[in-house]
Amino acid sequence: MQQEAAQRESEELQHVQWRPRAVSGWGVPQLLWYLVFLQPIITEVHLRRRNVQFLFIRFSAWQYAGTDKLWAGLVTTLCEGIRHHYGALPFSVYSVLGNKPATRQDCCQSEWHCRRRVCLGLLALLAALGLGVGLLYLSLGGHALGHGSPSGSLLKVFGGAATTLSGSGLLMAVYSVGKHLFVSQRKKIERLVSREKFGSQLGFMCEVKKEVELLTDFLCFLEIYQRRRLRVVLEVTGLDTCYPERVVGVLNAINTLLSDSHAPFIFILVVDPSILAACLESAGNMKGTADNGYLFLNRTVTLPFSVPIMGRRTKLQFLHDAVQSRDDLLYREMTRKPWLPGDAGGESAQLLAVQAQAGTERGQGRIDAEAARRIQEALFCLHDERDCLYEYVPDNVVSMRRIVNTVPITVRLLQLQQQQQQGDFGGPTPRQAVAWVVLANQWPCRLSWALQCLEDRQQTGGAPEGRARLWDVFRDNSRELHTMTKALQNVLDLDGDPELFERFLGADFPFTVAEAQSLLRCTVNLDHSIRRRMGLIRAVSALKPPSPPKSPTRDTPHAAHRANSASRAPLSGRASGQAGEGHHAGDLAHRGKLWPVACALFRPGQSSPGGP
Repeated sequence: MQQEAAQRESEELQHVQWRPRAVSGWGVPQLLWYLVFLQPIITEVHLRRRNVQFLFIRFSAWQYAGTDKLWAGLVTTLCEGIRHHYGALPFSVYSVLGNKPATRQDCCQSEWHCRRRVCLGLLALLAALGLGVGLLYLSLGGHALGHGSPSGSLLKVFGGAATTLSGSGLLMAVYSVGKHLFVSQRKKIERLVSREKFGSQLGFMCEVKKEVELLTDFLCFLEIYQRRRLRVVLEVTGLDTCYPERVVGVLNAINTLLSDSHAPFIFILVVDPSILAACLESAGNMKGTADNGYLFLNRTVTLPFSVPIMGRRTKLQFLHDAVQSRDDLLYREMTRKPWLPGDAGGESAQLLAVQAQAGTERGQGRIDAEAARRIQEALFCLHDERDCLYEYVPDNVVSMRRIVNTVPITVRLLQLQQQQQQGDFGGPTPRQAVAWVVLANQWPCRLSWALQCLEDRQQTGGAPEGRARLWDVFRDNSRELHTMTKALQNVLDLDGDPELFERFLGADFPFTVAEAQSLLRCTVNLDHSIRRRMGLIRAVSALKPPSPPKSPTRDTPHAAHRANSASRAPLSGRASGQAGEGHHAGDLAHRGKLWPVACALFRPGQSSPGGP
């Protein structure tokens, strides 16, 4: 924007004879003269000007997040920024004696018009003051010469009255300018905000609107005076860290300031649109207005600009800068304070202590040198363009610094673990250590799931071999993770691209189970509560409710039905002939235990359904 403004300024000055006026240094007296005695006129020449000057004011919403009215902080920051840039005196004089720029319909090209009323009023006050002083001088001079008379007393009275009236008028103007000089607009608005129940006062918003209109008119005056267009650019940051109600208040204040088509304000919202849309949708006072936060933002934002994906060279440069900011961990050797033996021991004891201390220092120096070398090698893998690791680092600068800050700690812990177990510097390499840090930073949910499944298999006695790949463990249990997406939705949102995760573990960095277990003990950037939550969900889902016991009352009708069916077969066999009597008799003898139950189903005197 500054380059655009400079280019427009040079192009404009090539076609005109005038030059912009200064508002600082020796240009302040001239500015005060124009403020008091001249009125600006908006002409066609002024409207055709293309040269522009940008005034940047940064507003951090996080600094005002604790206030009830965050938008009031926005207005006060705007007023304070303009007051600080142009000075308190010019704005105070304009607040008291300034006049709003006028628009003329004729073809007059003059941008300034003499304020006759101000000039005549000031001349009248000065004339009255001079007349009063003269009358007082005459009356006092005649009284000193001994010519006391009623006319001398009358001159004294008129002279005192004229001096008092004219002097009081001038003093009131000076007092008003001094009041605005020491009591800024920011203090006025803060005083209104600090009052109890200021929201219920009918004149509160009116007062704030008046202050904003005064600020806008002052900027319009400076546009004509400087012979260039002025645009105040407010950089609003930290809005996505505030409460939803505060976010709504700031957006409403922005819409209010931009409601005037001639307002010289440009707002740059540096926010995450997804968080801002969620805040608008969850705000209680926006129901029905911002049910869809993205549509509300489309109605507010006139120039959406999404930061493009960071290129390869830019990412490598940012990673290099982040690594260079941690040179204290790379090149500083940790030294211990030497231990001095006491005076109680003899010379032999002191000699042994010094020799032991020298051996300890040499060993510690070797360890620190090796640690610095491994840390430097690990961080070099991050911004090495010949390595593929930088492709998995996110474009967020904060995430880059988080990874860079975690790598030295992980490498030192890994080195300490290897010393305790093996006594040398074997085990995972520095490249594997930094790759593990990136893995835990980018996919904490999927990595925690693979580690939890591995831990559960070890507890049940079916642990895979140490040479097995961690990706195979995750792939074998990925269907179960899919069933838990609703319970782990907030945790899954932390993960990056799933396809990159598959390529990371499956091809570029195929960590084995043994390497994962070794690196897990040195991992500091992975939230272990995620694994505990996953283990609890798996344990609950594995529980099967016991089958209910069979009730005897429920089995009785079925047994009776089976007995009734068994009794029907021999009874119907009798009616069919003698050929089947022997067979049916054997069936009846075999089912003798069911016959009493079948007989109990019929009342006395009732015929069987199979025959008479």
